[in-house]
Amino acid sequence: MSQAKPNETIGIKGLNIETSNCYSTEHDVLLANCDVIEFLKTVPSETFQLIVTSPPYNIGKPYEKRQEFVDYLNWQKSIIKECVRTLKKGGSLCWEVGNYIENGEVFPLDVFFYDIIKDQADMHLRNRIIWTFEHGLHASKRLSGRYETILWFSKGDEYKFNLDNIRVPQKYPGKTYYKGPNRGKPSANPKGKNPGDIWKVFYEDWETLVWDIPNVKANHPEKTIHPAQYPIELIERLVVALTDPGDVVFDPFMGVGSTLLAASIHGRRAVGVDKEKQYVDISLERLNKLQNGALKYRPLGTKKYIPSGKEKVARIPEQWMNSNEGNQRILA
Repeated sequence: MSQAKPNETIGIKGLNIETSNCYSTEHDVLLANCDVIEFLKTVPSETFQLIVTSPPYNIGKPYEKRQEFVDYLNWQKSIIKECVRTLKKGGSLCWEVGNYIENGEVFPLDVFFYDIIKDQADMHLRNRIIWTFEHGLHASKRLSGRYETILWFSKGDEYKFNLDNIRVPQKYPGKTYYKGPNRGKPSANPKGKNPGDIWKVFYEDWETLVWDIPNVKANHPEKTIHPAQYPIELIERLVVALTDPGDVVFDPFMGVGSTLLAASIHGRRAVGVDKEKQYVDISLERLNKLQNGALKYRPLGTKKYIPSGKEKVARIPEQWMNSNEGNQRILA
C-alpha cells in the first residue's frame, strides 16, 4: 500500500473495476447503479465476509424520499434479511446509524435496528460502537447531536476479529504487575491496547489521536457533494479488524464509495450499490483517482488538527467583546 501524509494522496495500481447490476466474481471492485434488493437477488448465499453501511435515516436528505417510519423500517428489514443471507458464516454486519427526528422528538435508530437484525437467524451483537465527532448541525431546542452508532453483529458464534490490527498505544506502557509470580514485570500488551467501543480520543489522554475520527465537512480532504458522507478512516478500522486480504466487503448504500475505497486500500475486494447515478459516478471517479495516485485521503491514524488559538476563526470576535451577552459567555 502506498503511504500518504495527512491531506495528501494515495494510489493503488492495477485494480479491476467493473460496473454491473448483477453480481459477478471477476472483479476487485464492482459498482451497481440499481435497487439494492434487485441486486442482492443476484448474489449467492454466504458471499460476503463483511457488510458495512450507513443507510438513509429517513430524514429527508436529497437522496431519499421520506416515508412513514413504520414503512421505512419494513423496507430496511427486507434489505437486512437479504444481507444476512449473503453474509458468510463467521462474517460481520456493521450498520452505522444516527437518529430519526419527528416533530422535535428523537428516535435512536440503533434501538430499532437491533431488533430487526437480531430477529435474523444466528446474528449476535458483538459491540455497539459509538463514533463521536465535534462538528455538525447546531440544535436550538435540544443538545446538538455529536455521535452515531455502529451495530456490529457476527453471523454465528465463531467470527473473524483481528484485534492486533486496530490496537492503539498503551496509555501507561510502563505499568507492571504489583503481585503474584509476574510482580514487577510489564503488565501491558506491547502490541498496544484494545481501542474500546467509543471511537473518540481526547488530546490530553494520548500522544497520538489514532481514534479521533472527524466527520466529513467542508474542509475535509475527502469531501464530495454527498450531504452525509462518512470518512474512509472510519470504515478502514472495520475492514482491517473484521476481514483478511482477499475477502469481499459489501456496502448496500455505498453513496460516494468510501467503503469501496477503504476495502481497496487494504487489499480486500469490494462491492457497492447505490440507486443515485451521480453518486455511482463519483465513486467510480474516486476509485480511478485511487488507481492513479490522486485520491485525496486522510490516512488511518492521522492526528486531528488542533487550533493554536492564533487563527482568526479561533479568536473571540470583537463584536462579542463589546456586548454584555458576549462578555458573560467569555467569562463562563
